[in-house]
Amino acid sequence: MATTPTGILVLAYGSPETPDDVEPYFRHIRGGRAPSPEAVADLRRRYELIGGKTPLRAITTETAAALQVTLDARAPGEYRTYVAMKHWHPFIGDVIPRMSADGVRRIIAIVLAPHYSRMSVGGYRQYVEEAIAKLGAPMDLTFIESWHLEPAFLALMAGRVREGLAAFPEGDRSDTCVVFSAHSLPVRIRTWDDPYEAQLLASADAVAREIGLQTWRFAWQSAGHTGEPWLGPDIVDYLDTLHGEGVRNVLSVPIGFVCDHLEVLYDIDREAADKAEALGITLRRTRMPNATPELVAVLDRLVAGADHDAPVRSAALA
Repeated sequence: MATTPTGILVLAYGSPETPDDVEPYFRHIRGGRAPSPEAVADLRRRYELIGGKTPLRAITTETAAALQVTLDARAPGEYRTYVAMKHWHPFIGDVIPRMSADGVRRIIAIVLAPHYSRMSVGGYRQYVEEAIAKLGAPMDLTFIESWHLEPAFLALMAGRVREGLAAFPEGDRSDTCVVFSAHSLPVRIRTWDDPYEAQLLASADAVAREIGLQTWRFAWQSAGHTGEPWLGPDIVDYLDTLHGEGVRNVLSVPIGFVCDHLEVLYDIDREAADKAEALGITLRRTRMPNATPELVAVLDRLVAGADHDAPVRSAALA
């Protein structure tokens, strides 16, 4: 048994809990810059349409608790899990000092997003490193920046696609178009040789190969309104293209996400679903990994890999 536990920091984006939280949450995402009243009202409306808030924090907490049980079963007392959010409570900057006070001297950080971009996962790492620097005490960090080709993750997603296709009538399955998607980012990431796009396409291709899927498509979603071009096509607009090709059944696979939150519950389940219905397309979505044993098993493998191969795991895997 280790004299001090290794802290497993499970990181997620964060989500407002009440309507009054939306403005400060949005402000934090924007680096402290105030969003316009119109933008805040639009974001509040989206949350209201899915019941007022998302289950992201509850699911992340449940995931970390289940991971703790799994880790205790194979290495009692060696690990202690913590949850922190990038843009809402509990903030990364508040959780790191608590870990230090608990005696943690080594952190393995896992973002609940399998694909690396400097703009997304890179931001989490920056917050973690800044919080550690403020401690003034030694803290070893292994930051798992990507896990897009982790075999257990690919098997999980392949199972979700099989399950999703099985939900269509047997006669429609061969004609169902599988569309993978992920959060869009500004096009300028391509000038950085950012691995985000390549990792997403690699994941989608690996999942398709595992289930013997001959054809599939990729689209983007949830682009920001920043006045600069974002990666496309957006999945809502892409439905027009598919309709023009004669597609009548679509299976949405949001492979860039592992949890039910706004980008899934509104952008896919409301916005894309409404557009599909208007076009006469039947759109179904794969079930999210959430706090299932399959995802917990993936995270357990990542922790084990970090312990045995820290120098590789702490770097982005292109």
